[in-house]
This record gives sequence, C-alpha cells and structure tokens, in this order.
Amino acid sequence: MPEQLLLLGNLVIMVAYAAIMVAIVVPVSRAGQLRSNKLAVATAMIFFSCAVGHGLHALTIYRSIVDHGGAHLGHAMSEAWPPAVWDLFTAAVGIYYWTLRRGYGVLLGRGAIYVSPGEQRRIDEADARERAARDVAESHLVTLTAVVEHTDAAIIGIGLDGIVTAWNTGAEQMFGWTAAEMIGQSIGLLTDESGSVQQDVVQRRVHAGEQHLAYEARRLRKDGSPIELSISLAAIRDASGAVTGTSVVARDISAAKEAADRQRALEERTHQQQRMESLGKLAGGIAHDFNNILAIIVNYTEFAAEAAEGNEPVRADLEHVRTAADRAMNLTRQLLTFTRGDTIQPQDVDLRDAITEVRAMLDRTIGEDIALFARPPAEPLIVHGDPGQLQQVLLNLAINARDAMPDGGTLVIEAGPAELDGQEINMQPAVAAGSYARLQVSDTGEGMSAEVATHIFEPFYTTKPRGKGTGLGLATVYGIVAEAGGSINMFSEPGVGTTFRIYLPLATESAGPSTTGTRLMAPPKGHGQRVLVVEDEAPLARVVHRILTGNGYRVLAAATGAEGYQIFLARGCDALLTDVIMPEMSGPRLAELVHAQQPGLPVVYMSGYSNGLLGSARVLDPDIPFLEKPFTSNDLLHKLAEALSRAPSDLPRTGAPR
Repeated sequence: MPEQLLLLGNLVIMVAYAAIMVAIVVPVSRAGQLRSNKLAVATAMIFFSCAVGHGLHALTIYRSIVDHGGAHLGHAMSEAWPPAVWDLFTAAVGIYYWTLRRGYGVLLGRGAIYVSPGEQRRIDEADARERAARDVAESHLVTLTAVVEHTDAAIIGIGLDGIVTAWNTGAEQMFGWTAAEMIGQSIGLLTDESGSVQQDVVQRRVHAGEQHLAYEARRLRKDGSPIELSISLAAIRDASGAVTGTSVVARDISAAKEAADRQRALEERTHQQQRMESLGKLAGGIAHDFNNILAIIVNYTEFAAEAAEGNEPVRADLEHVRTAADRAMNLTRQLLTFTRGDTIQPQDVDLRDAITEVRAMLDRTIGEDIALFARPPAEPLIVHGDPGQLQQVLLNLAINARDAMPDGGTLVIEAGPAELDGQEINMQPAVAAGSYARLQVSDTGEGMSAEVATHIFEPFYTTKPRGKGTGLGLATVYGIVAEAGGSINMFSEPGVGTTFRIYLPLATESAGPSTTGTRLMAPPKGHGQRVLVVEDEAPLARVVHRILTGNGYRVLAAATGAEGYQIFLARGCDALLTDVIMPEMSGPRLAELVHAQQPGLPVVYMSGYSNGLLGSARVLDPDIPFLEKPFTSNDLLHKLAEALSRAPSDLPRTGAPR
C-alpha cells in the first residue's frame, strides 16, 4: 500500500504544480505580457518543471510496482524514503504558494513582481497620489488651454524650422487665418520681405539661448492689410532643456499707435502754429518799419511828380519809382495778411462766382500746356470774407501749381460743402467741428517732399530759384484763411502732384459789405483846423505836415507823446493824429491824457502795424479811426475828414487861443 500512496501523492503534486503554472500563465497571456513579463514566465516555468519532475517520479514508482510486484517492495521502500520526504516538502511549498495567491497578486506590468499586502497598500497609495497630481495637472492644463484659446492675444507655437505648430483663436481673429489653414505652414506667410528678415534674426536669437525678446513690428493679415503688433517671444524647451521651438504672443497695437501718431501730429501742429505766430509777429514788425519808409517814398514821389509837371522824362522816372514802391507796398500787404492783421472788406461771397472770376483770369495767364478745369458747386455756397482775398488765395495756389508743372499738366479748381468732426490732425490752424465750404486746388506737378511740406506756410520760405519767388505766397494764403476762421491742409507726393484743401465757415446770415476801404472820390479840403501830429519818424512827419498844410489844415508837430501833450496843453487843437507805437509814451496813452482834458476830441491813429494786429494785441480798440502805413495823401485826408465830421459840434477848446 505505501507505494500506491507515494504514486498518488506525486500525481496530486504534479497536477497542483501544473494548475499553479496555468494560473500564472493565463492572466499574463491575456494581458499580452508573455514576452515582456519575464518574472511571471520564469515562475511558471519553475512550476512546470516541478510538475514534470513529479510526473516522472510517479512514472518511476508505477513501473517499479508493475515490474517487481511485491517481491522486492520492502527493499525498494527502504531506498525511496528520501524522495518521498522531498515530495512531501515540495507539496507543502505548492500548498503554501496556492494559499498565498488569495492575498498576493501578480502585477501585470513590465517587470512585474510579487508584493506583500502591506507593500501593495503603499503602492496603491502612491498610485492614488500620482492620479490626484495628474488630475490637478490636467485641470490646470484645461484651464490654461481655455485661457489660451479665448484670449484676444495671438498665441502661436513655431518649430525650429519656422513651421507653425500651434494657433489659438486670438490668432485666428487677428490674422484671419484659421488654425487648420496655418498649422503646418511657414510663419513667413505673415510677413513681407523686410519683416521676414527681421523675424529670422529674432528666431535665431531665441534659439541661441536668449530668454525673452519683445519688440514691435508690422505683419500682414490674410487679406494683405497691415497690422501693428507688440510681439513677445520665448523659447520652448524639452525635459532636457534643449530648445525645441518658439512661443509667440502678439498683441494688436494699431489703435494705440494710431492714437500716439495722432497725439504726435497734434503736438507738431501746435508747435507749427506757435512757430507761425512767432513768425507773424516778426513779419509784422518788419512791415511796420518798412511801411514807415514806404510812406516817405510814396508821398515824396507824389510831391516830385507834381513839381515835375511838364517835364515828361522826370515824370517817367518817377513813375518807375512809384511802380517799385507799389510792389513794395504789395509785399508788405502780403506780410500783414500773413500776420492775420490786414484790413479786409468782408461780405457774403458765393464761391461759384469766385471760381468763375479766377477761371477767367487764369485762362489768359496759365499757359496753353496746362489743362485747366474749374468746377463750381452746383448749389450756392456762401462764405463770409473779402472777395479780393479769396481771389488772391485761389490765384496764389494756381500760380504755384503752374510753376510746379513746367512741362504742362492738369490744374483743377473745385468747391463743395464738407463736414468736419474737429478731430482732423492735419489742419492748420485747427478748427471746430461743423459745416464748411471746401475749396480744392489740385495739380499734377512735381509734388514736394515731407520735409518741404513742413515749411511751406512759413514766410520767406521758397524752393524756387533766387529771384523767382518771395516765399510769401503760401504764407499769405495761410493768413487769409486763418483770418476768415478757416483752415487749410495739403497733400503732396513727389512726382504725382499736390492738392490744397481750404475749409471756410459757411455764412449763416448776410452781413453785407464792409464800409471801410480805399476811397476813390477826391478828399475834402480843410478849413484851417489845427491838427496835432505826433510822429517819431522825422521824414514821415514832414510828409504828413506837407500833405495837411497843402490841403487847408494847420499843423502842430511833435516827435514824442510827452512833447505832443505839452503842445496840446499850451495851444490846443481840433484833432490829434498820432503814431501808435512810440518810445516813452504810446499814442493811446497820449489820447487818454488829451481826452481827460478835452473829451470827444477827434483822434486818428497811424501805424505800420495793421489794425487787426494791434486789435488782437489789445493795443487799440478795433472800431477806432486808424490809418495804416504806408498811406497816400487821399487816405490821410479822407480819414481825418471822417474823424472831424464825427466830432461834437459844441466841442470845448483847450489851450491858448488860435
């Protein structure tokens, strides 16, 4: 019986080991790890070899029983007890392993090992922490992805080869390209040639190790339109720290740059206006001194012409002198117009008539090689201004255009209504929002550079050859337009042409023509009235004395205000004719002292400065009798007679009797 038990034990152990082997191999095989999970396969092979060994052992016992029967059974049993003990030991190991399988598991991972339940708990806890950290990271990634996708900034990923690898919604909205269209394409699609060179340089700097780069650049949208950007770049690195690409964050700064350009233009316009005002004061001062000289020249020329009656050669020479003086007077008049102080005759003017009249003048002078087109507005377009000055504006611009087209071209003069919002940045001077009449003079001439354009309204600035221009034409245009409450702007491109646009306020109600101006009728003579003449320029004082005494007036002369006041106190007068700007005591101060003694005494002021300029400086009230140098004898006599006619009939006399 013992041999049968030994045979049965080996068979049972063989089956148990084979079952263990199957229990190991089946899950490993289902997991597809027969090749990778070497530890599990080795364990299965051990149990397989043990199962085979016990099977061979059972076969040996079985053959011994069959071959020998019971004859030598005792001897065989005495020799088989060591293997039997080993069989019992291996059976116990198998039983122990089988019982442990309920508490121990086979990790079906690469290089799986058998772990204890405690170790498994620690592994599970580590796995839980890893999963929690991974969940947090995934949550952060989701948040970051949402931020990247929905920000207004363009966020772009670029590989080392310049190929786009990431393209957010902000980039789609900014550039017009969808992510599907741009990913896989070269970033060079967003640049022109110069921008591409700049972009390559910046990319190389990032790849060379620079941490962050920021700059401003112009890029192109899908439709080809430019966009101004503020760009920040940073390197993208892998776990080893090697640069694998570039991240780009771009923000649209077009509006900010436009606002900055507008502010800069406003500042430049303010500086230009201040410079023009300073130049205007300088021009006014020059005109004042020049007018004093011209007044002497003009009037002594008239005296000489009267004395040369019958001597034609002398009179002809004097005519040339007077012609030159007239040209000089016109020059100073332009200076005074530039200073916004020239005497004007404002009235309602229809720009249709102004354009028609200028067209008739230009037809005779513009030249056959220039095509002239005049396009008056279809409806009446009324402004309030001096008709002569409006014509002067159009003629100056037209003549400049003619000179800019030596080989011929096209000149267009047109007018029409316009609306301004008050935010225009290229208007000189600035004007408020409202409805305006727009005069436009365009030519196809040589044009001018931006540097020249910044100086064109400055007096004495000219690009014409010496002797061909005074540099006052456009300065005069500027002064006339500014005086009328309007504004002017200019666009020019070298080789293309130039366009001037003049904006004048529309007339709201008829103001009628001015009553001031040059008088054509013969002036009335005096009747012995005493006129106190106060003039610090001795030659001009002699001219005034000669004119007045030759026309029925008696003259009391003084060189200073203080001297004039003493003469008034001592001898009295019927009218005061005084210069405005004098050393020690000004003309208005002298008049103030005189009126304190004799209220209502007629006072006529004279000055080389214009009435408008003196009025704007608050030297004189704008409605007082004023004679602007240089003046003719007719001007002086008319103004004095007008002042005397307004004097009260019962005016008291001061000073010694006549």
